[in-house]
Amino acid sequence: MATELERFIDCMEYESSLPRPNHELGVWPQTAERWIGEAPEAVSGFTWNWFWGEDGLGLDRRDYVPINYGFLPPYEPELIEETDRYEVRRNHLGVVTRALKEGSVHGGRMSMDQYLSFPVEGPEDFPDVRRRLTPAVPERYPADLDERIEAWRRRNVPLVLGTNCAANGFYWRARELMGTEALSFAWYDEPALMHEMMETYADLIIETSVPVLERIDVEYFTLNEDLSMKAGPLLSPRTYAEFILPHLRRMVETFKGLGVRYFAIDTDGDPTLLIPHFLDAGVDIVWPIERASNVSPQEWRLRFGRQLRLWGGVDKRVLPRGPEAIRAHLREFIPLIEEGGFIPTIDHTVPPDVTWDSFRYYMDAKRALLAGEFELLE
Repeated sequence: MATELERFIDCMEYESSLPRPNHELGVWPQTAERWIGEAPEAVSGFTWNWFWGEDGLGLDRRDYVPINYGFLPPYEPELIEETDRYEVRRNHLGVVTRALKEGSVHGGRMSMDQYLSFPVEGPEDFPDVRRRLTPAVPERYPADLDERIEAWRRRNVPLVLGTNCAANGFYWRARELMGTEALSFAWYDEPALMHEMMETYADLIIETSVPVLERIDVEYFTLNEDLSMKAGPLLSPRTYAEFILPHLRRMVETFKGLGVRYFAIDTDGDPTLLIPHFLDAGVDIVWPIERASNVSPQEWRLRFGRQLRLWGGVDKRVLPRGPEAIRAHLREFIPLIEEGGFIPTIDHTVPPDVTWDSFRYYMDAKRALLAGEFELLE
């Protein structure tokens, strides 16, 4: 039987081997709490870390090179104000937010925080950020890296450079530092600062990754880059081409030259207008194809062809509608499963309106889809 690594590569290379890889992103903390109440025995052994696999659901395993691409040192977290209803805190990124307490479970909130201030308001603030982004310092790597590399050379599962959301992208980091509104103006009002930011981010990720990639090949790398809303990107293709594309191209070329087989971009919303730029830079994969933004893997395959591999695309809003709706939705993916270059997952983490029974039914039906047992979806 083929290993999980072999099946992953076969799928990405449009080979016909089955079953296709079985991946999912995860659940909200509120969802986990609901399922623990609904089916405590069924979920008792869950790790809830689905990027690494979940035996109780038959999820394929992956392994990760745990590189720290974040701030060193981080900003000192601080509780600034607390009431019965909310907390005002400064986080490790230097961002100050007001967050409602109601509905919080293990730090996961049911509503977006209110953002009050950001660490970069102008060019004079960026040096304090840049000093925290020194590449390739020893603290960015696990102490037992040598032993891990020896084990990874014998792997039979895909190896990924960086854990999920370890390497946040150009727009993502800039938005964290400035906020969406200020960033939207900064491309025009502070172009020198923005060029410096983009170059700094690229240098951090490339220079920190090279010492590892010179010693071990990996199957893929994900740049987490949430730069779109429901109606489209939060910056124009022209702005993207000027400020980000050259650095993305440099990153992709460096990584692939050092044995990274695939380069993925994780971006929510509708990034369709920017996908030609992604492909021009050498990106292979886009996920999670968020259906509430009126995008679909079927449409992207028709538009961009096999050059673009696709992960995600299962509409989370379908799961609460019951078995018939779930089966009908999964049948839509049969041509993509047969063709390859597609791994179906729910188009983000699973929200708490999904019962355990609905999710369990979805996973059973998806297993039939991945195995090519399409008659079971009738």
